[in-house]
Amino acid sequence: MALDDTLWFTENPTADGSTLSLKVTGKLHEEQTDFQKIEVYGTEGFGNLMVIDGYIMLTARDNYLYHEMMAHPVLFTHPNPKRVLIIGGGDCGTLREVLRHPDLEQVQQVDIDAGVTRASEKFFPELCESNNDARAELHFTDGIKWVKDAAPGSYDVIIVDSTDPVGPAIGLFSEPFFRDCHRALGENGIIVQQSESPLLNMQILTDMHQAMRDAGYADVQTLHFPQPVYPSGWWTCTMAAKHAFKGFRIEDSVCKSFPTRYYSAEVHQGALALPPFMKEAFGKIK
Repeated sequence: MALDDTLWFTENPTADGSTLSLKVTGKLHEEQTDFQKIEVYGTEGFGNLMVIDGYIMLTARDNYLYHEMMAHPVLFTHPNPKRVLIIGGGDCGTLREVLRHPDLEQVQQVDIDAGVTRASEKFFPELCESNNDARAELHFTDGIKWVKDAAPGSYDVIIVDSTDPVGPAIGLFSEPFFRDCHRALGENGIIVQQSESPLLNMQILTDMHQAMRDAGYADVQTLHFPQPVYPSGWWTCTMAAKHAFKGFRIEDSVCKSFPTRYYSAEVHQGALALPPFMKEAFGKIK
């Protein structure tokens, strides 16, 4: 939102009046695409910083928390994932984590704005190291329409790595979109979506649970994890499945063939343990 004379970037304030500032070394990139304003800054303590329409999207220092939790819990929950669709995710960090799973056969990423990916390739190249993986397909078009046009049963897992529910992303939080995803998922299909801060945005979370239920999903689970540069520093992702969840593949998670910095089987289990206020809110959903 603003860069003051002492070189502090201050994010747009949230509805509750809080905000976050990071000390920066300068602006590296600014671009107005057809969809949003993209900025990249260097910071003193968090590496490069990407900002979209005045809101912090990621930093080099802590993005792994979010990207690992968007990718690995859902992939270790599905019994045998082969085909994955990522809606959004233009910075390609979630794509990188997904492609760490060697048994996947196809990963399609659909983001409406190529500008995000181009900026990530230049300023966050470590997130884009898997973009040339033979299993990966990058498409720059409307993700809502992509899902609507998908053949029934096209995917095992759909990951919705979107911005907040404003602007071009608002439709990604709606019942019609979740219903289209339900149709596009196979028999054991699971969708996961970033679902905001439980401290500041509990209404968004409960609305999402209700919309997923109304769209036909048999079971819904929310996982929570730290995300320091997002509002409140506490974030969630929410999974919905065609059938009741029966835990996750713990042994496969423990014996995974790739390194992670945050995700583990223990973290996965802990992320499913909800505090009483969240249980109470979700318990009121019919």
